[in-house]
Amino acid sequence: MERHVRLLGILAALWGALALLVGVSMLLLAAGALAILEGPDRETLSFAAGLTAAAFASIGVFTLLWGAAHAWAASLLGRRLAAGRILMLALAVVDLLVLPFGTALGIYALWVLLTNEGRRLFEPRTPTGPGRL
Repeated sequence: MERHVRLLGILAALWGALALLVGVSMLLLAAGALAILEGPDRETLSFAAGLTAAAFASIGVFTLLWGAAHAWAASLLGRRLAAGRILMLALAVVDLLVLPFGTALGIYALWVLLTNEGRRLFEPRTPTGPGRL
């Protein structure tokens, strides 16, 4: 199961990087839509350009946050922290709605993190040895 958790961390990091790339692209598209407002046809296109810029900016910011959350979850998974398991489970449930790659990632994450062996990897370790009660 250790290999699966490591692979899940890699896949979550890649998914997050892809989302960050899409977020930056959307923000650039929003900037392009705002640039139309400076052109000679700004009176006729102001509403459409403003609405388009707002939509692209909103999607861009959401996608940047989504990608950062996946990158953070991948980092926490790599360190085997329980918070990473919980965060990745929450992200996996929502990822199920993103067809087709998010669905595959979500199913894989749920399978890896909800098995008993996967749970044990994220339990706090207590030092044992001579002198410990």
